[in-house]
Amino acid sequence: MKSILRTAVLTASLLFASHAFAGGIDDLKAFVAQVHSARGDFVQHQITANKNASGAAAVKAGGTQSGNFVFARPGKFIWAYTKPYDQLLQADGDNFYVYDKDLNQVTERKLGSALGASPAAILFGSNDLDKSYNLRDVGVKDGIDWLELTPKSQDTQFQQIGIGFKDGTLAAMELHDVFGNVTLLTFTNVVKNPSLPADTFKFTPPKGADVING
Repeated sequence: MKSILRTAVLTASLLFASHAFAGGIDDLKAFVAQVHSARGDFVQHQITANKNASGAAAVKAGGTQSGNFVFARPGKFIWAYTKPYDQLLQADGDNFYVYDKDLNQVTERKLGSALGASPAAILFGSNDLDKSYNLRDVGVKDGIDWLELTPKSQDTQFQQIGIGFKDGTLAAMELHDVFGNVTLLTFTNVVKNPSLPADTFKFTPPKGADVING
């Protein structure tokens, strides 16, 4: 659950703009300016950094999770894990909720403290990117234009964030935390600026669930 909270606050998306000569930075700024809401699917891979007896760094593959998302700027989103187990992260613009179905438990906190300058703020927040991050284009790999974001604040759990766009559409994120772990996100079936019912992001705790204020 901690890894989910760390990246959740996480992730989805899409972009629509001419991609003829755009780099990753141009794509990201167009995404922030033009995509006010979106929905789609995601797959999340976790790579864990360890150290062996000699102190040398080593990595191992962690778990794979998948699900779907929907968001509307600023600060409204549903990030739902459906495999290998159900877990819901949701925000209504004011509060952030995490619902663990197996435990039938809801954790609630204020949205501002949950998003902060996290990767989720890029996708779901109001996004004054230049204020929070140093941006750098890092070229094309496997047909995807990548850029690198380095947080300006030292008070963050992420050292570096990679974002990739393909043909003007957000395709992937790569999150490097301060412990050396890497979370990879890929996005598919993205629909930009869909029409969403007014109550899409209203959260009602399931019957009988324990609610914890975090």
